This record gives sequence, structure tokens and C-alpha cells, in this order.
Amino acid sequence: MTHVALVTGGSRGLGRALTDGLVAAGWHVVTDGRHADALAAAARPWADSVTAIPGDLTDAAHRDQLVAAVRRLGRLDLLVHNAGVLGPASGSTRRRELVDVRPDDLQHVWRHNVGAPIVLTGLFLTDLAASGGTLLSISSDAALEHYEGWGLYGASKAALDHLTMTFAAENPGIRAYAVDPGDMRTRMHQEWFPGEDISDRPLPETVVPHLLALLERRPPSGRYRAADIAVAVPAAG
Repeated sequence: MTHVALVTGGSRGLGRALTDGLVAAGWHVVTDGRHADALAAAARPWADSVTAIPGDLTDAAHRDQLVAAVRRLGRLDLLVHNAGVLGPASGSTRRRELVDVRPDDLQHVWRHNVGAPIVLTGLFLTDLAASGGTLLSISSDAALEHYEGWGLYGASKAALDHLTMTFAAENPGIRAYAVDPGDMRTRMHQEWFPGEDISDRPLPETVVPHLLALLERRPPSGRYRAADIAVAVPAAG
């Protein structure tokens, strides 16, 4: 039996690395991305193990495409909310004090980081319950900590955590996790710190073994830090 996952935002960063990891573990992955060229480039090595669908999760027609793709595969074992946006759509910088956030900035972040995940989870809840599956939301330390200029993004991640845990409380047949992956060397992170050297941050590939260990062990639903999820070390010799 091939397990099936839907990983949003698989064209780059942690979404792409997690898709790689799941495919290597024998899963079939449905994934998407807002930038068709980047998604097509990511999909080339995946061949028949990945169904890649370009589009924006805030678009109902795109969500319908994802539903159709999963239904053709006949099951869903894992839904990963990885796609998201960092901050305001307006202006030249992502970091913005709350007093400077405009209503369209709020709508942009909330639709991508909160609205799309809650609607997508609702669409697939029956599929996840049927397989005893897993809901995994990629969170951030900004959901708990209060950093200057991160208020809009952090609040959206706190809301995503809350929704994920509420889905767990309301659906005991599934497991639901909000996971803080820690800082990573990604394009999104670089956009937050333009011009800064972020080469000391770990690559997203280093987070994947921790997420796979979480999926294998399936502890109680809750919020976790990836760094706290132990990865088994193969015995020497």
C-alpha cells in the first residue's frame, strides 16, 4: 500500500525537502506551488512519485484541483500545511511594525497562512479520518515569541497552531501536529533578512528526518519543536 501525502508549497525550501524525504520513503506526494516554473523544476527528479499542480491555495479552483488529484489516488494519509507568506504584500520590506500594517496586508497574510489551511483541512478531513491520518502544520517560534516587526506573521502562525489543535480536539481519529522547524536557510528566510548572510542557518533538509520520525512514532497531538524530536541513529558496524 502506497501512502499518500499532500504537501503545500513544494517548489522550494522545507516543502521541497519534505517531498523529497517522503518520496524516498515510498510515499506518493501531491504538492503545489504558486510559481509554476519553480514547481516544474522541483518536480523533474520526482517522476511518477509526485503529482505537482501549480496554483495558489487561496484560489478555490486550485483547491478543487488538489481535491481531484487526491481522490484519483484513492486515499490521504498526511496533509502538510507548509505554504505561507511572510508578511505584508505592500511596501518594500516584509518586516513591519503593527501600526504600519494596512488592511490589505492583513488580508494577504491571513488568507494564505490561516484561511487556506482551515478550508483545505475541511476539504480533506473525511479522507484523513478514513486513513487514521495526520495533519501537520509548519509553525514558527514567532507563534509564541514576540519579535519587533514580526507581529502579523507571528499572529497568523499562532492562529494556525490553534486551529490545528482544535482540529485534533474535534477529530480524535486523526493526529494533528504544529511543528516549529527552527531557523532555516531558505529563500523565505532571506527575504526577511535582505542583504544579511544567513549561511550559518541549517538547510531545510536537516529538519526532514525529525518530521519523518514524528510521522513514524505518532505521539499525542500537540505542538512540537523539530529539534526536540529525536532521530534514530543507525547502529555502527
